[in-house]
Amino acid sequence: VQLQASGGGLVQPGGSLRLSCTASGTVFSHSIMAWYRQAPGKQRELVANVLPDGNPNYVDSVTGRFTISRDNAKNSVNLQMSSLKPEDTAVYYCNSKRPTVSGLLEVWGQGTLVTVSS
Repeated sequence: VQLQASGGGLVQPGGSLRLSCTASGTVFSHSIMAWYRQAPGKQRELVANVLPDGNPNYVDSVTGRFTISRDNAKNSVNLQMSSLKPEDTAVYYCNSKRPTVSGLLEVWGQGTLVTVSS
């Protein structure tokens, strides 16, 4: 199982970025897909997740600014980030969780750096 994330970069405050994550080797449509982030000196935190039925959930700090979406046909999950703030600067990680007969299968993608700075 692999998750390949892309789309990070440098953006000015108030700008937008779109992160993408493509999964391979898993039953994507049964997985809860999520984006986490870890800022320097801080713990990794959940930013948003999207359930297999497409229902999204967001941490309060990004509600109204970020949108998570999934495309089960393409095995992909995206995070559209708008009105970015310097405090959104972090390494963003794609995450997949899927229940199996052996327990919860959790996979992390490599991080992609988002820097919000003028």
